[in-house]
Amino acid sequence: MAKHRFYLPASVWNLDHLTLTGEEAHHCVDVMRCREGDRIIVFNGAGTEAEVEILTTGKGLVTLRPGLVTQTPRPPAALQLGQAVPKGKNMDLIIQKATELGVSSIIPLLSERTVVQLDGEDLGKKRDKWQRIAIESCKQCGQNWVPEVGLPMKVEAFVRQAKAPLRLIAAISPEALSLKAILASREQEQSPRPTAVSLMIGPEGDFTPAEISTALAAGFSPLSLGPIILRSETAAIYALSITGYELMDK
Repeated sequence: MAKHRFYLPASVWNLDHLTLTGEEAHHCVDVMRCREGDRIIVFNGAGTEAEVEILTTGKGLVTLRPGLVTQTPRPPAALQLGQAVPKGKNMDLIIQKATELGVSSIIPLLSERTVVQLDGEDLGKKRDKWQRIAIESCKQCGQNWVPEVGLPMKVEAFVRQAKAPLRLIAAISPEALSLKAILASREQEQSPRPTAVSLMIGPEGDFTPAEISTALAAGFSPLSLGPIILRSETAAIYALSITGYELMDK
């Protein structure tokens, strides 16, 4: 039976004094019903996990005795997802699945065609909620690298900050190429294999022509996801899957 997993941020990770507090202590004791003597897994979101024994449980505090510590290597390619925020709870699904697929960071995008518009305090609240979803996904799937969820930003701001050697924008234009074709073209140009990728996925209805032009002018390549027009959440999962296969499983 798989051991329960709990998150202890790298900022407070100390093998000489491992304790769960707050929400993680509550989840451990009150939700999962763990007790003294049980063995669980704690991970720090930066590649380290430890098998530990629960020493004591109390209100909002669980003390732990560390055992076997293991390190998970950083993924060979850093995948940054710029995802236009879809309506409803689809963003929750995208963040969950992107975490399972090994994305390094997620930037929610507010495009001109995004139905959900956020500002002020809503930006921070949404970001915190989505970061928690990423952590919960790591706990469930065994991922030891927690992706960073950034504050929602406009498409133009995302394009300006994207510095990855390979930048892709999902597109349905005739000029869009498959990922294999894009990588083959880079090889012909003798460009080094990319170790970082920025990937943009648009909202229902796609990015506006002006937003696409801005991305292309900044060095983004139009990426084809096939002849069928995919929903935004399907496009994100598919694009991350093929990118991970080509760059992270080698």
